[in-house]
Amino acid sequence: MFILDWLKTAVSWILVQFHSLFSAIGMDPDSGWTWTFSIVGLVIVIRVLLIPLFVKQIKAQRGLQLIQPQMKEIQKKYAGDKERQSQEMMKLYRETGTNPLASCLPIILQAPIFFALFSVLQGVAMYPKNPGDDPGYVAPGVFAWDQYADLTASMHDAEIFGVPLYATFMDADQTPSPTATRILAIIMIALMTATTFLTQRQLIVKNSAPDNPMVKQQKILLYVFPVIFAVSGINFPIGVLTYWFTTNLWSMGQQFYVIRNNPQPGTPAYEAKEARRAAKAKGAVATTDTPEVTDTVSETPVRQQPKRSSRSKRKKK
Repeated sequence: MFILDWLKTAVSWILVQFHSLFSAIGMDPDSGWTWTFSIVGLVIVIRVLLIPLFVKQIKAQRGLQLIQPQMKEIQKKYAGDKERQSQEMMKLYRETGTNPLASCLPIILQAPIFFALFSVLQGVAMYPKNPGDDPGYVAPGVFAWDQYADLTASMHDAEIFGVPLYATFMDADQTPSPTATRILAIIMIALMTATTFLTQRQLIVKNSAPDNPMVKQQKILLYVFPVIFAVSGINFPIGVLTYWFTTNLWSMGQQFYVIRNNPQPGTPAYEAKEARRAAKAKGAVATTDTPEVTDTVSETPVRQQPKRSSRSKRKKK
């Protein structure tokens, strides 16, 4: 809980900074779009900070692929002894410097941030409520500083398409526009689910070797994760759905760049890169070997026009 409270404070501080920035450049401070772009800014900051872990993730995935033949041998050799099999696997990881958990680090580390933002939006949703109808109740500010206390009310009243950012599909009846809330929530859940599926599919189809046994597990997760997000998404606030959709778009773009420029050997993406390199080299050679085109002087005789002589010369003649 202490870590979650610390992350909640950090998340709210980043939101406030982006909100101040967008307000300073002319956006309405109380607009839902100002707060939505602040959430997008939060995604950018988090994903930039996670780039070193993303690099470790790529290296870990490559390492796991390279040691697949050795892992198969260990599984076959110690098929009846799970304990010995586990020991040999750990020994192989140490000797090769491979960490299977590193491939999951970006997702694992994003989970607390995800719940911290969820907690912030829950606090925004509860802000005006008076527990127990206590007349002396003062609603606590979600943002951790007194000078930003009024921003909680601002974020609570902010709407996009007539829907507050704290609204969920399940609690749509408690919002000013239940129908609009349900429609927007369904659209955002569909976008989040679709981008999750496409991100995983891009990794499997383009950057996985066909004979890699891990592909089977990845294909299972390809369909399991979207179903989980689609089912659980009905309880996610619009702001959280916006966060997850934006981070999926970032992941798709980042993966596309890495797969295109630095693919794993033996994958369709690697073959495509080699084909592009060969085509480029072939084009360069063709350009070098092309003979220079020179202008040739026409051999057709050109008739010279007679020069006109002066009047004095004509008289002498």
